[in-house]
Amino acid sequence: MRMNNRYDEIINLPHHVSKTRPQMPMSDRAAQFAPFAALTGYESAIKETGRLTDEKIELDEESLTALDMKYQLLMEALDDAPEVTITYFQPDERKAGGKYMTRMFISKYKVCSPIFYFFKIVLVI
Repeated sequence: MRMNNRYDEIINLPHHVSKTRPQMPMSDRAAQFAPFAALTGYESAIKETGRLTDEKIELDEESLTALDMKYQLLMEALDDAPEVTITYFQPDERKAGGKYMTRMFISKYKVCSPIFYFFKIVLVI
């Protein structure tokens, strides 16, 4: 036995289909019930704030001298195509600081090669 009879007269009627408007695709119907971000960009701002960066280390005179000696050794061994690992500081575009990048390559280039000048700059800085 039913307690509520308010809808008895319409419950068994056929579903209405418009003759003038096309039926909405199921994908669009689902989209209207999808959650939305009330604060657009807030989540990415929180992630950006939480992202850590390193501070750039300023080398003292002793470290610069040691780096210059390694550079000179590299220049002397260049014809032997040595394996070289370079660590350099990459400044962050959005925040203060940055990160240290390490690249390894086999030096196949002569001193006159433009690619070597890039590594020369990175080594000296």
